[in-house]
Amino acid sequence: MKTTVDLLQLLDRVDDAVVVADAHEKIVLWNAAATRIFGYSEAEALGNTLDLIVPERQRQKHNEGYSKSMETGTTRYGTSLLKVPAKHKDGRTLSIAFTVGMLFDEKHQANGVVAVIRDETERFAEERALKKRLSDLEAR
Repeated sequence: MKTTVDLLQLLDRVDDAVVVADAHEKIVLWNAAATRIFGYSEAEALGNTLDLIVPERQRQKHNEGYSKSMETGTTRYGTSLLKVPAKHKDGRTLSIAFTVGMLFDEKHQANGVVAVIRDETERFAEERALKKRLSDLEAR
């Protein structure tokens, strides 16, 4: 069975953020879930760099890795689920998990990335609290 799917509708219906950035880290796609997770509207995000959501202390490493990926057309993360801190519009730190994929132009040159992102802040806090409780119990 073959069906036609409205990709823009699909992007706005999924609960995970879908963010696409070009070769210069400029955000070119920002779905409704990205707004919900990070607090920035689509209009605020589009045209800005990923520094919008990358915490200050991770920026240099992030920028170096991004540049290398654009040069080589590869990412060292492949299909790995990455877990990193991120920044919300209001300044608070989020814990996110995401996968990333390289995008290419018709000449097979890397021209951006797509990230599918989930907010894991609550789950991470619960996990940390459970580990602390276990540690406290083992210390008795």
